Amino acid sequence: MTQTKVRFWQKADVDGFFGLFTNNLTNILVMAGLLNISIGLPANIAYGQILPAVGLSMFASSLIYTWMAYQLAKKEGRNTVTALPSGTSVPHMFLIVFLIMGPVYWKTGDPYLAWFAGLAWGFVEGLVELLGAAIGPKVRELLPRAAMLGSLAGVSLTFIAMTPAMQTFDLPYIGLISLVIIFLGWFGKIKFPFHIPVGLFAIIVGTIIGWLTGFMDIKEVSEAAKQVEFSLPTFSIERIMNGFSEAAPYLIAAIPLGIYNFFETIDNIESAEVAGDHYNTRQALLADGSTTILASLFGSPFPTAVFIGHPGWKEAGARLGYAWATGLAILLLTWLGLISLLLTIIPLEAIVPILIYIGLIIGSQAFQAVDLKYAPAIILAIIPWVGNWGQNIVDTALTSANTSAETQLIG
Repeated sequence: MTQTKVRFWQKADVDGFFGLFTNNLTNILVMAGLLNISIGLPANIAYGQILPAVGLSMFASSLIYTWMAYQLAKKEGRNTVTALPSGTSVPHMFLIVFLIMGPVYWKTGDPYLAWFAGLAWGFVEGLVELLGAAIGPKVRELLPRAAMLGSLAGVSLTFIAMTPAMQTFDLPYIGLISLVIIFLGWFGKIKFPFHIPVGLFAIIVGTIIGWLTGFMDIKEVSEAAKQVEFSLPTFSIERIMNGFSEAAPYLIAAIPLGIYNFFETIDNIESAEVAGDHYNTRQALLADGSTTILASLFGSPFPTAVFIGHPGWKEAGARLGYAWATGLAILLLTWLGLISLLLTIIPLEAIVPILIYIGLIIGSQAFQAVDLKYAPAIILAIIPWVGNWGQNIVDTALTSANTSAETQLIG
């Protein structure tokens, strides 16, 4: 019997790389906007300190999950194992910025103290995730599959697919063409010229259209190029210790959020198992907790997490390579300061349709992997996410108008 040689890169990983990379890049751009624009942290902290640490934690996370996939592929003797996708937890990104860092900064006027308070929060949340590894496997045994996959379906419908859909339809001559290419390639199994991977072909076509129609601007490329600056994350325990005094009133909330994070990881591991890859729950939770603590020690307040989307990337052909390649690309972009430059070259609308595809795959899996009699339970699990997504839309609109729902109701 010949032993299968496990490969760390396959041609099919190209599609997965562009998809997962797009997901993480979009999150980092939103993160930069929240830090630098929404709460007003200076650029030297947001871009020069926090983002390089985010890149480091994501790279470490991608290496761990690539290694787990490698071990699983060796154990089962197959080259069809797909690594768990990972990155910065999006819900926590908003909560840490607006619940911790923003209030501390607005109260004290000290951006460094606001940053340190965020680091203290992230450190505590990482500890909670590590503790969760002790009970995670038992929790996974007790939770019904319909409950876990239904929750993921809600996330996929709202936070994964809806915003990209809006961006796609907002600029249809780029977004819809990219979306059609993705559907034809991944659902219709159509091959494109020169055997170019589907995701890459969609991005190339969308980018060409963006430049030919004048949507992209060479002046923006020039301006972004001038702001490129190399930055490395720095290790410090003192920053975390200094942040505890300001973060203390908020730290109790880090416990339920840490619990939420390890539940989210458990859900995603269950989703991966349904797709054919059986990962160790405790190992994944330990990876999440340790890389979250690593992030806080090097300057990022944002926890890492296993991402939703494993079955989608698997269906697209991604294996081991897409995970570590994404981590490496994000590391280089954050350390070299190239994130803003990249998006002046490639229109985001050419990339985000990939996330619509992932949302469709995850949402479908919830109904395909359980008995039909549990369909009402899945719908019930989706409803809170739809409500939360709608509330966020309303709150964002009211905040932009310098008001709030409470103000309007009282008025």
